[in-house]
Amino acid sequence: MAGVKEYPDIIKRLLMEYANIPRAYGQIEMETIFDDAQQRYELLAVGWDGRRRVHGCVIHLDIKGEKVWLQHDSTDAKIAEQLVEMGISKDRLVLGFQPEHVRPDTGFAVN
Repeated sequence: MAGVKEYPDIIKRLLMEYANIPRAYGQIEMETIFDDAQQRYELLAVGWDGRRRVHGCVIHLDIKGEKVWLQHDSTDAKIAEQLVEMGISKDRLVLGFQPEHVRPDTGFAVN
């Protein structure tokens, strides 16, 4: 399993993979935000779908202490499972978008 020092590289690699997937519609760019100083990482969708403005978070991950917090996942992919496959153990991955009372039932870390 990966150590905490490897978490930023794993997260960046995952976000870059998603950023490079061609969009099926609209003129939408995927932007990565890598804040190593505060250990916050995001993938944003920015652009236009016809006359509709698109701007929003697709994936948001933070590193807090020795754990990775998946704060937001608007994909239909299983981002948490992909992070586990990439080397982050389930006991070091918190599903921050789930209420704390639900987290013990997820198989991932609680906090």
